[in-house]
Amino acid sequence: KRDVGPITWEEQTILFNELPDFNRDMCLFNANTGCRAQEVCQLQWQWLVQRDDGIWFFELPSDLVKNRIGRVVLLNDIAKSVIQKHHGEHPKYVFVYKGHPVTSMGGTAFQKARKRATSKLASIRNVGIHFLKHTYGARLRVAGMPEEDRSFLTGHKGKMSMTTYYSAPELMKMLEYSNRVCQQNDKLVLLKRRAS
Repeated sequence: KRDVGPITWEEQTILFNELPDFNRDMCLFNANTGCRAQEVCQLQWQWLVQRDDGIWFFELPSDLVKNRIGRVVLLNDIAKSVIQKHHGEHPKYVFVYKGHPVTSMGGTAFQKARKRATSKLASIRNVGIHFLKHTYGARLRVAGMPEEDRSFLTGHKGKMSMTTYYSAPELMKMLEYSNRVCQQNDKLVLLKRRAS
């Protein structure tokens, strides 16, 4: 059994390319926001804030967050593109399957994709959904983001209130760091759809 932790860029590319579009988008959003699986599954349009300066984020209510402290989910370029792609598909929920909200990200489609991916790279065998949250946090650390800011973006309990970073300069600074996790070797990672 593999300890929960970040996945490599190679593991991400291989695994995500095996996922159906629907699951891939949720996982891509997860790996670029540090959300927990249930936060992604229950994400609602009413929580989306689109600022005039181009900064987008979700304000998650406290009853959805594990530590019961409402939090901000800042959208980097990749997460924002996923949200734009799904806009208008459902009046309430961001991620739906056949018109219904998703209840789990680690279901049959993910498990089958992981099995296919494992045949290409054995280290994927025990990768689970929660690894994606750790991946985001680890990539923020590699990008040089201070620990306090990483804790804020990944939703870990801390001293900061939800409104601490609502000033434009602070949000811009955090967005700059968050966009660094979109990069691999200074190139934006673009995943190709798996051939049917």
